[in-house]
Amino acid sequence: MKTSQILPLTAEQLPAVKSIIDGLGLFPSELLDEMTALFLSGTVQDDLWFIVIEDGAACAVAYCAPERMTNGTWNLLLIAVQEEHQGRGLGRQLTQQLERTLPGRGARILLVETSSLPSFERTRAVYRRLGYVEEARIREFYAAGEDKVVFWKRLESVAGS
Repeated sequence: MKTSQILPLTAEQLPAVKSIIDGLGLFPSELLDEMTALFLSGTVQDDLWFIVIEDGAACAVAYCAPERMTNGTWNLLLIAVQEEHQGRGLGRQLTQQLERTLPGRGARILLVETSSLPSFERTRAVYRRLGYVEEARIREFYAAGEDKVVFWKRLESVAGS
C-alpha cells in the first residue's frame, strides 16, 4: 500500500497538477495559472489548494473557496485524481481534509457541484457516502441534457483542527 501525503499546493507542483487536469480533460490546464496565482503568491488567504503526493509526485488536487456574499459557505470547485490513482480513496481523503480544515476558517457549509451525466454517477455516489445531500439541480446548466447537481453538507467544528 502506498503512503499518501496531503499538502498545500506549491508553485513547484503546478506542472504536475496541470498534467492531472490535462489527463482527465476537465478544462484547459492553462486556466490554472490564473486560478492559482493569488494563492501561490500568498495574496489570497481564503482559497485552499491541496494536493496528494505519492512517490514524490502529485496525483490528485482539490480546490475550494468561500462563496461571496455568504457567511461561512464554501464551494469545492475542483477535485481531480489521476486516472491510474482513481478508486483508491484519494478523492475521499482530500474531501475529508477540507472538511477538517474549513471549520477553522469559519466555514459552516461546503457545497459541491457536479454533472448529472451517467459518467459522473460514481462521483455523486462518493459524495452521498461522505454525507452530502443533493440540495439542488439546475436543468441543462452545462449543456443540453446535462444538469448541474449541487450537494450540500454542514461542517462540524472538530476539536484541535
